[in-house]
Amino acid sequence: MSEILIGKSYIAFSMRDKVVRVEAYGEDRIRVRVSRNAALSEERWTLLPPLSDSCVVSGNKEMAVLTTGTLSAELTKIWGDYQIVFYKNCLEILRTKKEDDGIFRHIEGDHYCIKAVFEAREEEHFYGLGQEQQDFFDRKGSAYELVHYNTKASIPFVYSSLGYGFLWNNPAIGHCELTKNHTLWMCDSAYQADYIIIGGRTPADIMKKYCELTGFAPQFPKWAAGFWQCKLRYESQEDLMAVAREYKRRNIPIDVIVIDFFHWTEQGNWEFDQSLWPDPRAMCEELKEMGIEPVVSIWPTINPNSKNYTYLDDNNMLVRTENGQYGIFSFHGQQTYVDVTHPETRKYVWAQVKKNYYTYGIKTFWLDQAEPEIHPQQFDNLKFYLGNGAQIALLYPYYYAKGFYDGLKAEGEEEIAVLTRAGYLGSQRFGTILWNGDIPSTFKALRQSVVSGLSMGMCGIPWWNSDIGGFHSGDIENPYFQELIVRWFQFGVFCPVMRLHGARQKTKNQVDRHPEVLEKSGGDNEIWSFGERNYPILKKLIELRERLKPYIMLHMDIATKEGTPIMRPMFFDFPCDQETYLLDDQYMFGSDILFAPILDQGQVERKVYLPEGKWIRTSDKKEYNGGQYILCGAVLDEFIAFVKTGATIIEIF
Repeated sequence: MSEILIGKSYIAFSMRDKVVRVEAYGEDRIRVRVSRNAALSEERWTLLPPLSDSCVVSGNKEMAVLTTGTLSAELTKIWGDYQIVFYKNCLEILRTKKEDDGIFRHIEGDHYCIKAVFEAREEEHFYGLGQEQQDFFDRKGSAYELVHYNTKASIPFVYSSLGYGFLWNNPAIGHCELTKNHTLWMCDSAYQADYIIIGGRTPADIMKKYCELTGFAPQFPKWAAGFWQCKLRYESQEDLMAVAREYKRRNIPIDVIVIDFFHWTEQGNWEFDQSLWPDPRAMCEELKEMGIEPVVSIWPTINPNSKNYTYLDDNNMLVRTENGQYGIFSFHGQQTYVDVTHPETRKYVWAQVKKNYYTYGIKTFWLDQAEPEIHPQQFDNLKFYLGNGAQIALLYPYYYAKGFYDGLKAEGEEEIAVLTRAGYLGSQRFGTILWNGDIPSTFKALRQSVVSGLSMGMCGIPWWNSDIGGFHSGDIENPYFQELIVRWFQFGVFCPVMRLHGARQKTKNQVDRHPEVLEKSGGDNEIWSFGERNYPILKKLIELRERLKPYIMLHMDIATKEGTPIMRPMFFDFPCDQETYLLDDQYMFGSDILFAPILDQGQVERKVYLPEGKWIRTSDKKEYNGGQYILCGAVLDEFIAFVKTGATIIEIF
């Protein structure tokens, strides 16, 4: 007869076809692993080791309880199986649910289709799960695929309004259901179910404990807090420098300018095309004299025309199909991806990047195609160094960023930031700035970007941004887009990173300056490109961002130490106010600023909820009592923001 086992820092149970272990994973953190294999795996994936395993364990052969901090897990034998009930401060927060006997369905070898199922709580709200283009900040009532693709980064962590965090520690492709009848986490192919419950007093306390498991962001570079200029794409060194010089001539604050894709000779070469970028060293020196940081786009795509292909192919450093066929992404020919899960691949790629970019003075990189993007999305047909794609594919962006971070650290760099299009648990510790991919230039996409930014903040990713104006289909001569770009700029001022980017539609009189290039540039995308009325508005917003930099740096330092994101939902600062859990279109930007963006075409007013306390509107300096909704007007050159009474930041507005 199976019975519960009690150890110093764990309780466990085994029965036919199932092994269960519940253990402390640091104070206020409980890890659960369940496997159909005879032994549990000790693989942590991207998690850091626990700071301690101190806990109190009690019980008998039928029922046992493990307690650490505010959390307890009660493991009970029930009807030939088991049940786990989790408590926080003696109040039930989560209970496993026996839904069917197919919890572990065999796939191959010692891998199974696995799932963990819990009872649903009607009053519960969930936040997190990474980002995708959708409207719901509160994930309750929805189902989500656990997979990366352009505009979607899956980070399998949620914060519950019941006051706990749930971390699904499996990098396998799968899905999550936070529906009315159950909460379900599922992997297509994995060795075991593995998850961690995180407790704490407040959302901030739980986020800090979560970051103690996944890592804290490093020191944020001061230059990254300013304005980033970017477009698809500057075709030559001459074009890029003309724009940089014009920003300086107009006395517009600018900290970063980006050299986007296809500045190279071939995908997989990681070098400048000398015919269009003849003197990168002189370019970087002049930019830095102007106080502008150069950033270069890197793609992990490669094909047989690359000078690096044969070496990487012969040394098994490329992502392959399980049966060895070539080509998993079509873009100017069939491409595959370098296998960044292989440590030797990361070293080799960095060596090329160091030689062809870093030596010229380029220390910041835009890691595009970070999912990686494959078509069709058949990850179970991909072979990585770490295993089959169905089992480990979510790790790709994590190791992509790690390779560059490790390379820069080895060179003695301390201010490290990499802009990436996807991330995973722990990506933040490599200086990752995530953005939400190639989204359309629409007000709907702007609204969804607010949701994405808040969701990423609740996943331990404090460095986040979107393409200001959206990425594709923006017509700079269209009144719709000219309105949109202003509202998006206002949102960009109150984002962790303020970056203008996009593939704008070409205008009728646009000159094709370099007809020979493979990938042509889009329309103009500088702040003087969007109409005479908009230019002074956008310039003032950039100047405001410049004045906000000390405030931003202060809160980025807090994120480094505490895990608290600068862009965060209202309930983060006001967890006892139930109204704040329902707000998805306003947020706190640091501890003192409340920002409520305009998100609809033609909108010139909206309701704003002010929590407890007293608040001063930045535009007219009027004071309002908290605990109420108020109607605020904002014509095109106005935005809606409030500052807590007594906060000195009001002086910069």
